[in-house]
Amino acid sequence: MVAPRRRASVTQTLADACVTSGPHAPEGEERFVSGSHESTTTVPLGSPEMNRNPQPTYREMRESAAVMPVVDSLVVVSRRSDVEEVFRRPDVFSSNMSAVDLQNVRPLIPLQIDPPEHKKYRRILDPLFAPRQMARLEEPVAQLVNDLIDGFDGRDEIDFATEFSIPLPSQVFLTLLGLPLDELPRFLAMKDGIIRPEHVTGTVRQSETAQAHQREAARSIYAYFDEILDERQAKGRDDLLTTFLHSEVDGHRLTREDILDICFLFLIAGLDTVTASLDCMFAYLAQHPERRRQLVEDPGLVPAAVEELLRWESPVMMVSRVAMDDTELDGCPIRRGDHVSVLIGSANTDDSEFGDGDEVRFDRDPNRHLAFGGGIHRCLGSHLARQELRVTLREGHRRIPDYSIKPGHTLDYTTGIRSIYHFPMVLGQP
Repeated sequence: MVAPRRRASVTQTLADACVTSGPHAPEGEERFVSGSHESTTTVPLGSPEMNRNPQPTYREMRESAAVMPVVDSLVVVSRRSDVEEVFRRPDVFSSNMSAVDLQNVRPLIPLQIDPPEHKKYRRILDPLFAPRQMARLEEPVAQLVNDLIDGFDGRDEIDFATEFSIPLPSQVFLTLLGLPLDELPRFLAMKDGIIRPEHVTGTVRQSETAQAHQREAARSIYAYFDEILDERQAKGRDDLLTTFLHSEVDGHRLTREDILDICFLFLIAGLDTVTASLDCMFAYLAQHPERRRQLVEDPGLVPAAVEELLRWESPVMMVSRVAMDDTELDGCPIRRGDHVSVLIGSANTDDSEFGDGDEVRFDRDPNRHLAFGGGIHRCLGSHLARQELRVTLREGHRRIPDYSIKPGHTLDYTTGIRSIYHFPMVLGQP
């Protein structure tokens, strides 16, 4: 209750998981041979079981085929050192439009812009999401957390996803952009249409049905923000959209297309990743009451717990890059144009960095996790995400010290970004 190139046998799901919108996915099982390596690894990456408990598969991949060709022109990277190398070399491993096809018509800013142009956009955007700016959100986020929890009063069970982890970060994000909260269902439909068209359409990601839905979602995002920007042009507000209209790059105002490309990225990122992080963290704590009790008894542990759960759960399992030149990683040849899927979750549990990567420790220090990526494309909204997560874990456990997953229910996580669409949570002690 609420209180006040190795040989590998790879399944279809691996390609589906790694190719957010890559060159193609295989039909059935494929086998790959590189050099004289003869080890065989079964990697059900993207399967429901793996999405719930990915760490054992990550370890298997690092030990058996840390840089692994999956299908023609797709390579998966799982070892920490190789992941960091990919992040350090944007000139070779690019984040441009061909890395991930989201049916956008221009590069998303700043994600799909590489150096040297990338830096000028970050000079505008980074100060807007700096720690000092995000610290101002502590009180309004805490108020929102408590308002949502107030709505649970007298209830023994909620759907954590639909009643908390989706509305909380969505309302924070929409308020920053100055968008109407009552249109949240529309924004979520746009976002899911881009990130998970296969889920929306009930088809495989590479089907024409899914791709057509994704194209329509992209068109609707451009059209929506174009109309909103017309309104802000006529009458500004105290929000980010109005700020963008008056922002400059090297003495030149951001163009309408620049702002649309920023807004496209903000919509699909701002409405998904913090939600996934909340899902992962509260699911973990619901299943580990001893860890939850630590936070209830000592709220001072919350900041470190947020970092450790970001590391362990890695809500964003992977990111994609495209090779700009022929190169190699760990002896595995990578050709120009190959897609490289970087397993952040695997890098975050690699013993070479953490020593005891398979243990969850709220006293871990230092904690150099890569949950927000690395290199120049490190997540723009990381400080906002941290602020929301810290406030939520602090206030949430102050108000609801005991909770659990509904008996008999198995949580299903989405692939790539580990959200949970249905999360029946029992409030109070079982």
